[in-house]
Amino acid sequence: MTFLALDVGNTRLKWAQYDAPAVGAKLLAHGAVFLENIDRLAEDEWKSLPAPSAILGCVVAGDAIKRRVSEQMELWDALPRWVVSSPEEAGLTNGYDYPARLGSDRWVAMIGAHHRLLARGVRKPCLVVMVGTAVTVEAIDASGRFLGGIILPGHGIMLRALESGTAGLHVPTGEVRDFPTNTSDALTSGGTFAIAGAVQRMVDNITRHCGEAPACIMTGGAGWKMAPSMSVQVELVEGLIFDGLLEIASRRFTA
Repeated sequence: MTFLALDVGNTRLKWAQYDAPAVGAKLLAHGAVFLENIDRLAEDEWKSLPAPSAILGCVVAGDAIKRRVSEQMELWDALPRWVVSSPEEAGLTNGYDYPARLGSDRWVAMIGAHHRLLARGVRKPCLVVMVGTAVTVEAIDASGRFLGGIILPGHGIMLRALESGTAGLHVPTGEVRDFPTNTSDALTSGGTFAIAGAVQRMVDNITRHCGEAPACIMTGGAGWKMAPSMSVQVELVEGLIFDGLLEIASRRFTA
């Protein structure tokens, strides 16, 4: 029973095929395409894949993108299922005011992070940081309750906002410096420090609320760029959303 997991973000669609919808399943194939190229998946990357028996995904790119992705999966008999954030799933409790309005990628990543710690026997608060087009920072207490989280612009959005609103700032991407001495480095360092500062503030918030410092798990396409500049220790996990999808699938498809 092969399983196809999908993570449809604001910029790219990432997919992974496993030999079963179960935690610890063997990865058979994986890939990523920009959203403008998803209409070629059936005749390109997915053409030679073994037909999946189960498909589960999360999508934040909107209904139009979801329909286009679903059309590409019509070459298989399995119907895709899409995660919608719920009051509780896989041992995680959703503290959002309106649970269904929480982005499914945020919810799935939190499930993946929570179980990553549980697998090590670790029961402590956790911060989940996703660095992509947008940046999200989620707080989970030691019991597995999502306390709340923040959303802020990613690097690209910050730079585009400055370029559109400030004359003379159309400059190449620079380096992160403690004391930038040119505009390129000043812009890159400013965006990096803004994200790092937001994470530090959430670390302080959850430490004060829970009485102990959290584990910090970072993921997302730009996570590797941010990790060296963090003021707190972070664990960088590349496929956290896929980890969460496997946790959910192990309950939905094998129950």
